[in-house]
Amino acid sequence: MGVATLPVELWRVILAYLPIPDLGRSCLVCHTWRELVLSLDNTRWKQLCLCCRECRHPNWPSQPHQEPPSWREALKQHALASRTWTQNGVELQSSACLHLFRRRKDRRIWHVGPGCEFESLRGALGVAGPYDRVVLHPGVYEEQAEVVLKVPVELVGLGQLGEVSLLMCVDQQCPTARLCNLVFMPGWFSTVVYKTTWGHVQLDNCNFEGAQLQIRGPGTCQARFCSFSQGSSANFLGVSLSLLDSCEFSGSDTSSVTVDGSPVSERNWACKHLAALVRTLSSWGSPANGNPPRGSRWTGITDAGPINTAENWSKAAWQRSTGAHLLSQDTVIEEGWGADQLSDGALKSHEQGNDQTSWDYKLPFNCHSLVHLLKPKPDGSLPPASSPDPPYVIPDLLSLQQELQRDPEAQLLAMSVHGCFVRRCLFRDGKGGVHICNYGQARLEENIFRGLTYAVRCIQNSTIVMLRNEIRECSASGVFLRLSARGLIAENNIHGNGEAGLDIRKGADPIILCNRIHSGLRSGVVVLGNGKGSIRSNQIYNNKEAGIYILFSGNPVVSGNHIFQGQAAGIAVNENGRGTITENVIRENQWGGADIRRGGDPVLRNNYICYGHSDGVVVGERGRGLIEGNHIYCNKGCGVWVMASSLPQLLANNITHNRIYGLAVFCRKDHENREPRVGEGAVHDCGGEGRGGDGARRGGAQENFNDEGEVFTWESDLDSEDERYTARRSVSVALVESNCMSHNGAVGLYVKTSESLNVIGNLLNGNCAAGIAVVQSSQLTRLIANCVMDNSLGGVTVEKECQVELRGNGVYDNKGHGVSFCGGGQIGENDVVGNRGNGIQVSSNAVVKVMHNRVQPTQGGGAIVVLGPAKGVIGDNVLFLGHPGNKETLLNIDLSNGNCVLINNTIRKHRNRCPSSTVWALESPSARPLAEPTPEASGSQYTSRLTISMTARISATVESGCHNSGSMFCSIL
Repeated sequence: MGVATLPVELWRVILAYLPIPDLGRSCLVCHTWRELVLSLDNTRWKQLCLCCRECRHPNWPSQPHQEPPSWREALKQHALASRTWTQNGVELQSSACLHLFRRRKDRRIWHVGPGCEFESLRGALGVAGPYDRVVLHPGVYEEQAEVVLKVPVELVGLGQLGEVSLLMCVDQQCPTARLCNLVFMPGWFSTVVYKTTWGHVQLDNCNFEGAQLQIRGPGTCQARFCSFSQGSSANFLGVSLSLLDSCEFSGSDTSSVTVDGSPVSERNWACKHLAALVRTLSSWGSPANGNPPRGSRWTGITDAGPINTAENWSKAAWQRSTGAHLLSQDTVIEEGWGADQLSDGALKSHEQGNDQTSWDYKLPFNCHSLVHLLKPKPDGSLPPASSPDPPYVIPDLLSLQQELQRDPEAQLLAMSVHGCFVRRCLFRDGKGGVHICNYGQARLEENIFRGLTYAVRCIQNSTIVMLRNEIRECSASGVFLRLSARGLIAENNIHGNGEAGLDIRKGADPIILCNRIHSGLRSGVVVLGNGKGSIRSNQIYNNKEAGIYILFSGNPVVSGNHIFQGQAAGIAVNENGRGTITENVIRENQWGGADIRRGGDPVLRNNYICYGHSDGVVVGERGRGLIEGNHIYCNKGCGVWVMASSLPQLLANNITHNRIYGLAVFCRKDHENREPRVGEGAVHDCGGEGRGGDGARRGGAQENFNDEGEVFTWESDLDSEDERYTARRSVSVALVESNCMSHNGAVGLYVKTSESLNVIGNLLNGNCAAGIAVVQSSQLTRLIANCVMDNSLGGVTVEKECQVELRGNGVYDNKGHGVSFCGGGQIGENDVVGNRGNGIQVSSNAVVKVMHNRVQPTQGGGAIVVLGPAKGVIGDNVLFLGHPGNKETLLNIDLSNGNCVLINNTIRKHRNRCPSSTVWALESPSARPLAEPTPEASGSQYTSRLTISMTARISATVESGCHNSGSMFCSIL
């Protein structure tokens, strides 16, 4: 009968009554009939699949509410799986036609139960032949001694799951067996209900209640749609390959799945078939294909909240969402340095700033060594130092495929399948999920772990591969890695855990790629106790403590991650932690984007640290580290805050558009001479906002780094202080070199410290207050070869009792005095040109040498002005007249001041009043800072970063208040 004789809908109703064999035959009629049968997927095929007593919903146990892609395919997989246990025949290869003469296995069916052939299972097994089926009728079957399976057999429970219960211990001593639709409960003499040491067992739709499954290599196991409850567990000892697919584990008092020991070299017959099955089941496939798009819902992972993309948190969007203006809003300028008293002529010049005639006489200085940082790029865009707008282009996250293409080790791990393969299982409401130890190997894929003490624990040189799992609501950390554990952890969703999402320590060295680690009650990732690891291209956000916390000699590689919207610091490096932190986007965190203190010594390079609600980078007490090439911008606090006996090196960073200071160096002695303990919860009030002393956590929280209550002695794990720094050059003075500090809301560089500081070759441009302000410096602060340009107040301000060496700098076009100096030290070989106030103003009780400078004021200011009883020598300076109408004296000293000596100063005035006849230029040498160091500057007089002299450390604290004592948003314990 042709299909066209009846409507298609009617044919579907008719075919819906056919059993499976007849549906199969109908598919063989023709192509049209095949398409018609396949169209019954959501009707007849679904009904047949759900009515099969030997199988459950294809997405059980984690997602039974979601339908599979094809019910027919799910039923097909159930049917094929029921035959896997019998595929152990010898492969005949001598002739292609010998398979026609292969002896067919004759299977008999034996019934066990009341009124059946056998009353007990032991009796039926005594007569069963190879591959016979033993059907157990509803009831409870108990044996007082161990039952031994000596021939391959299939045990099937009749009726609904739960109607057939076995209270016994079964020891399999045959090549293969299958158990289906049974409930296992422990007997009186052992909690182990099933074990095998060399054969293969297949478990379909079985329940284990308070019982243990034990598989010892070279034995293998395939468990499908099984339930392990009431403390049940599966133990794999030295297995080569086993498969747990779509199982549920609940109520465990230890680990639900334990993989112990390295896979044995011996293989049984089932390994080949399991390997082929794993390749078909794995959602991974090959690195080139087979991956669903990131963010898809196929694993049942749900978002804890919206994730802001780059478009959502651009400058304008961020301002709209927070109501914050990035610059100059509610900024408090400290008295004494910010409100320099300008002369009457300087005030007039400041008020007449639009008078362009003065520029015609200004010395050109556009050939200094840092001018390239202000020029447009080849594409026409402005560099961060010159642009009035913050940068908005940030690197995107790499996909897992991109990461694997550049990491052969990770690619090899992604393709490897050894030991135990756990797929699409649900672990809930117990103590532990999966425990891998003693060189064990396991692969976890698409599982859900929830409501446990911990989800995964990998220790003792074991290897784990975790792909696309969900780990949530664990009371401790989600994933523990210890004792040289390694592996690949990729594309997992780890959220809502009581401790860290990932806890890495004691030499563990995993590869962590493209995960989402968020909404944790503590940190996202913790690396400590000599832990290592490569943490790349992850999204780490909305954790209550640091996104990544490195301490106790932890030394990971952290690269290409997006760490955002955390409630503490983005990355915290503490307690002698190290690490290489490169090319991350650290944004919108409540406290410091990066927080380094108490011996922390990381390499922080080429990161984007932006839009934070506090400071960009905080270097706290005894903090170290190399901070190089970072983009630090649009933070509500300071760009970088350095304090409390810290010795960082800040090299070639772009510190721009921050709301307060660009870089603040702050340190004051602790009057109590007391070093706070870890976990002290002092929170200082500062403008209504405050924070505990550790950037990794809020004040008052006691960090717990023990494993489930165990006590560890960390001294045995830590290297000595001398050993740790043998690979790094000795640094005894904080170094600030080759940075751009531009367009910040207050001072570009604010120094209030009792320690030595070297500031070399930096550009300070367009800041909303002074370029550099030194308000406290009992030790020598050296300002060498910097360019201080176009700042809203003065160029360089040095307050009383400060020791400062100002040498080889270019101070240009600032709105106040070029250099205002009230302390002690030297002002030598600087170019001070075009500033609206005085060029160099020495006042109060300053004791200073002003030598070999070139100074030109604008209209209304003097070149060098000495006010009050200042002492010193002013010699060999060249003073250029600015606008011809300037009536101020270029070299102005109170006649009553007998403590200031003038030697060989040269004053140059215009020969005519034609604006177009300017003939002066900064020559021999050219405009400072110089493009190439002079022989004198390259010698021992200008100490390089490699030969910085030793200075004593001091302890420090922060008192209440904002700018007088510490950061507006970060206070020291």
